[in-house]
Amino acid sequence: MVKQVPSDRRIDCLPKPGADKATCLFHKCIWDDGHYSDTTVPACYLPPDTGYIIVQKSNVSLKLQKSRDGALNPYDTDITEIGVQITNSHSLLNVRIGVEGRYEPMVPLPRACRTSEQHFVTEIPNVSELFILRIRRMTTGQLIWDTSIGGLLFADQYIQIATFLPTDKIYGFGEHVHQNLKHKFTKYATWPMFARDQPPDPENPYRNLYGVHPFYLGLEKDNNAHGVLIWNSNPQEITTGPGPHLIYRTIGGILDVTFFPGPKPEQVIQQYLEYIGRPFLPPYFALGFQFCRYGFKSLVEMKETIERIQNASIPIDVAYADIDYMERYKDFTIGKEHWSDFKRYADELHKNGMHLVLIFDPAVQVNYSSFHRAIEKNVSFIEWENYDQVQHEIQNKYPLTKGTKIMLSVVWPDWHVAFPDFLDPEPLTTEWWIEEFKLFHQMLPFDGIWIDMNEPAAFGTNEYHPFYFDDPERPARIMPLKCPLSGTASKYDNPSYETWNSYAYNFAEAHLSNKTVCMSGMTNRGTQRIYNTKNLYGLAETIATQKAQHAATGKRGVVISRSTFVSSGHYGGHWLGDNSARWIDLRVSIIGIQEFNLFGIPYIGADICGFNGETSEELCLRWQQLGAFYPFSRNHNEKGKTSQDPSRWPDVAKATKEANLFRYYYLPYLYSLLFDVSLHGGTVVRPVFFEFTSDPETHDLGEQFMWGSAIMILPVYQEGATSVSGYLPSTIWYSLREFDYGALVKPGHSKFRAPKDELIPVFVKGGVVIPRQQPNMTTTLSRNNPFELLITVGPSKSTGMLYWDDGESIVEDFTVYNYFHWLFEFVLIADRATLYITPNHTAIGLVVPKLDVLDIIGYRYNPKLSEVWLNDMPIEIDIQKSHYDRSKNRLLIVKKNLVNIANGKKQTLSWSHQKAFCDNVHC
Repeated sequence: MVKQVPSDRRIDCLPKPGADKATCLFHKCIWDDGHYSDTTVPACYLPPDTGYIIVQKSNVSLKLQKSRDGALNPYDTDITEIGVQITNSHSLLNVRIGVEGRYEPMVPLPRACRTSEQHFVTEIPNVSELFILRIRRMTTGQLIWDTSIGGLLFADQYIQIATFLPTDKIYGFGEHVHQNLKHKFTKYATWPMFARDQPPDPENPYRNLYGVHPFYLGLEKDNNAHGVLIWNSNPQEITTGPGPHLIYRTIGGILDVTFFPGPKPEQVIQQYLEYIGRPFLPPYFALGFQFCRYGFKSLVEMKETIERIQNASIPIDVAYADIDYMERYKDFTIGKEHWSDFKRYADELHKNGMHLVLIFDPAVQVNYSSFHRAIEKNVSFIEWENYDQVQHEIQNKYPLTKGTKIMLSVVWPDWHVAFPDFLDPEPLTTEWWIEEFKLFHQMLPFDGIWIDMNEPAAFGTNEYHPFYFDDPERPARIMPLKCPLSGTASKYDNPSYETWNSYAYNFAEAHLSNKTVCMSGMTNRGTQRIYNTKNLYGLAETIATQKAQHAATGKRGVVISRSTFVSSGHYGGHWLGDNSARWIDLRVSIIGIQEFNLFGIPYIGADICGFNGETSEELCLRWQQLGAFYPFSRNHNEKGKTSQDPSRWPDVAKATKEANLFRYYYLPYLYSLLFDVSLHGGTVVRPVFFEFTSDPETHDLGEQFMWGSAIMILPVYQEGATSVSGYLPSTIWYSLREFDYGALVKPGHSKFRAPKDELIPVFVKGGVVIPRQQPNMTTTLSRNNPFELLITVGPSKSTGMLYWDDGESIVEDFTVYNYFHWLFEFVLIADRATLYITPNHTAIGLVVPKLDVLDIIGYRYNPKLSEVWLNDMPIEIDIQKSHYDRSKNRLLIVKKNLVNIANGKKQTLSWSHQKAFCDNVHC
């Protein structure tokens, strides 16, 4: 008798829609005729003895043979013998399952290991027993992975591994829209991962979006944290089950799983980024507010909009141009009729301390100069494997593609396009790409590059009547790309199991090639299939584009990419795609920016006010207030909709001005966070549980977040709200809002006032030192202002840091890079307060503002402002501006050029004081 498996511990035998009993039993699976209120419970599931038998075993490797027991692989024939390799390197554990010669992502990862006292150990049965992998944390014995649930399958195009999890507190996997920060394990849920031109829709969350990140962080019952990376670039998916358990499926490659021990959540991310590559450092200007509009009819309209924002006294740094500026949507061109004066405007922006970012798509029209130069330089493009696959009726229309295998498709330009092969193992493709940007920069001096449509996206693939046939602006109905969906050539475009990357859409008609190129196409100069490499396309373009950015401008600049993969954050940033102007989209963006910090892409944001649809005044106001705390802060909306620049409504303009001024005030702190993670790894936007892991109330607190370890942000995400509910963990908190600045805020669950005409609730933790500068209308001007230090008194000393450089030089190697790094420590004793300023790294020839202001809150002493010493030498401070407000426990010390922090020496600033009558922190 077949042993039944409880409904909460099953592995679906037939995850493809439409399972039936006959097919289930044919594959030796178990059919359950029971009717469950939970319709996600698999009716057809694998018996637990499905898997492989151990036939050889050593400490580091095993040979496995397909078990004759258990179920048959439902969609392919399992490979009879596979191998397992186990590597314990320092604190990392890596497990590889598969056979030699199968595809593995060819991505240059450092695979470095950050030292940790934590380690994992493996437990594996004896020879002749069913292979089970158990991974334990050595210090606690906690199981991290336990594949005794069964279900190991390994065929050419259907690979599966399943494991029990030690916790249901699992975070990560992407790119998706997640309604909660923590995955829900009450029901079965499948999350596909395959780069797709798919706008995020919170009402249809189980869809694959633009990028692929098969990484998760788990929080164990004792609050230790671990991370897991499944290194695979083929179409893939994960299913979470109530066990709690996890099922991972892919239709190519191997299983390559790396475990990161933490044990703190932030340490997990630092270890992960040491392995995949730490984030790039954005230029300082990229921290300013940015504005974009798809649908500008002319340069005049763009200029008027930017001027309107400036006239509302809203700080802004970057003007964006969407594809409207191009000549009929061709890369490296400028529209002759309405955009001919663009270079002069770019020069004007630069003169005023502003910057310009332009959009570029990867697809290149095949009958103009850029493509002609590519052909001359032997550039590689995505191509067909054989000449007999080529669509000659479109190939022969163009002299430059006739007789080639280049795969032609349709995107924005009027005529067919080709996709550069950024995975070209020879340098020719990247060199051509760089040269095109250098040539174009001479025509139009941009400062940053926004790369879109790089999943890669294509219009109308496999369709008989694509939407663009009805576009009156197109000069002709050009035929779309058709992929081989039947016959012997359909192995890759119509595999037996297409994953939920296809099934999540129209099951009857959807294919992996919908909205993109054919899976049978070839990359890597004709040596690898798109089936294996498509998820890497956006990453590869980002790498090439960062090189182009540096070469064209001679400066660091910024690259913003829609499609991302593991390690993309090392080369560029990301925005959350074509969201909609809805309250639910605002809310899930809060979760999205936290998740991408887990993925190693801290320069992240969402389109403020929403891209698709018509925004409302209240929604835009609240989104501008939230967006001021995105690392990448940009307002952007779609063509044909009403303008949503914040100056459109007086109340939105006022709220945006206030929020942006606050952002600009604290940019030295935000920049220091980004600098630090670029050096050491970690998060900038941080889930609250990262800092307060032992507090279970924080473990699914997705609607609020932190900047680093110090500042807590509580956005308003509900329509009509004049307050917001939030939770402050047990420590000392002070308000940073103007109306109650410096006031102590009690920890716990609270409802905080949040009228539309006030900054959203922002709190700072006690015991920190935060650098800031008085804001101006641009970061260029703000950077010239003197530094201030906000010091918050905590239970012991207060600490902080500041990084400073020129904000624009290319960072090739931090060991030789020119920057300052200071450490701050503020100590209170009975009769004296002392600020220690310690240079941890010094620069040569770098202009650094002086430190003019100390703002100390939570200070419960009576200071003697006539007794102030700098490096043990008495100094006079500005008595008119310096003062102590005993009612607010706030001390302000002001002096022009108070401290020259750039002198390369350790310095102290101290003063005498007496303890106030009340020394209770809550006085």
